[in-house]
Amino acid sequence: MRRVVVTGVGVMASNGVGRETFWSACTEGVSGIRPIRAFNASGHPVRVAGEVPDHDLAGLVPTASRKHFKNMSRSARLGLGAAGLAVTDSGLDFESDAVDPERVGVMIGTGVVPVDLAELSPMLARSIAETGELDCTRMAVPGEGSPVYPMWLLKHLPNMVASYISMAFNAQGPNNTIVTACVAGTQAIGEAYRTVARGEADVMLAGGSDSRIDPLMLLGYAAIGALSPAAGTPSEVSRPFDRSRDGFVIAEGAAVLVLEEYDRAKARGATIYAEVLGFGSSFDAYNITKPDPSGRGGARAIASALHEARIDHRDIGYINAHGTSTRLNDAMETAAVKRVFGEHAKTVKLSSIKSMIGHSIGAAGAIEAAALALTLKTKVLPPTINLRTPDPACDLDYIPNEARETAVTYGLSTSFGFGGQNGALVMRAA
Repeated sequence: MRRVVVTGVGVMASNGVGRETFWSACTEGVSGIRPIRAFNASGHPVRVAGEVPDHDLAGLVPTASRKHFKNMSRSARLGLGAAGLAVTDSGLDFESDAVDPERVGVMIGTGVVPVDLAELSPMLARSIAETGELDCTRMAVPGEGSPVYPMWLLKHLPNMVASYISMAFNAQGPNNTIVTACVAGTQAIGEAYRTVARGEADVMLAGGSDSRIDPLMLLGYAAIGALSPAAGTPSEVSRPFDRSRDGFVIAEGAAVLVLEEYDRAKARGATIYAEVLGFGSSFDAYNITKPDPSGRGGARAIASALHEARIDHRDIGYINAHGTSTRLNDAMETAAVKRVFGEHAKTVKLSSIKSMIGHSIGAAGAIEAAALALTLKTKVLPPTINLRTPDPACDLDYIPNEARETAVTYGLSTSFGFGGQNGALVMRAA
């Protein structure tokens, strides 16, 4: 197995676009949770979210990709932007002879794309508004062209994020889309790491992208009791591991890492943020929405990642936790860490950047993997903000409210999702 390193980091999160802006916000405890702007949420039960700030997407990607913007979902735009940032950061020139396009691949985690009925068919939307029902016989209005926007279906296919990234950078190697809920970004990076390690590619653009800030989507998450009612100041709503936590805050975002074979990266003098050592995956087989409270499934994923990394649990100095701010997840994650780390759990440091950026579902694990690589590079551990009241069920060191400067050699990132999905990544400082 070949060594695999992170040589580029691209992030688009609610508290910052670009590696430097994002990381500065994370280490300073700056929240990106604000009142929703994507739609009029004044009468909606959910009125705050983690939306990515306005940015110049055209300035982040190759000129040829700009013609596709109108056919991209919000998720695809964020993913392409993150990939553009990562490639620029890596210093790789994908148009040079030094990069073989057949040895460059793309692996992206994503999820559901909200359906915009008015965009699908203005006539169909008008029919529903006028009659209160889906009357397809009224769609074919003479002289008004096609009743359905021709590219609508392609816009809503999950693999379009990876497709647009691949076309933008002429990546003709291994390509895959991972759709495993909140673990998708983590799993995409883990599988991409293995692809390079096995020699199937020399470079992989790997990460996740997701955007679900949509009225119906938020109603769905609220209906199953996952979202916080968001009473109070928006920046204080997401409070992982706090006794008063009452649900997560939905967010959008994207992160892409450039994963590169070590000798190749060294030979070209690339900046190395961290080395990826191991990935672990497991399934609870317990409940479709609730995690196994014992933490057994999460512990298996962590143990598997440590095994592949060939290190002992006592080597881990920091964990970038999933930490959603829900009652069940935070307690389960604490239990999983205790199962694997034993007495060392009391000394290992954890934190959840979801306290600052919200939960971006399919992109969450990728953004957190980027944060882990930056932690190992900068030796700064980001805080869990809004952690004011200790919860007896969550009794570890979650780095409350203030970042810490501490040199860490080995770090872990964890992800847990609906259906019982679990994933974990292990990295080492460069």
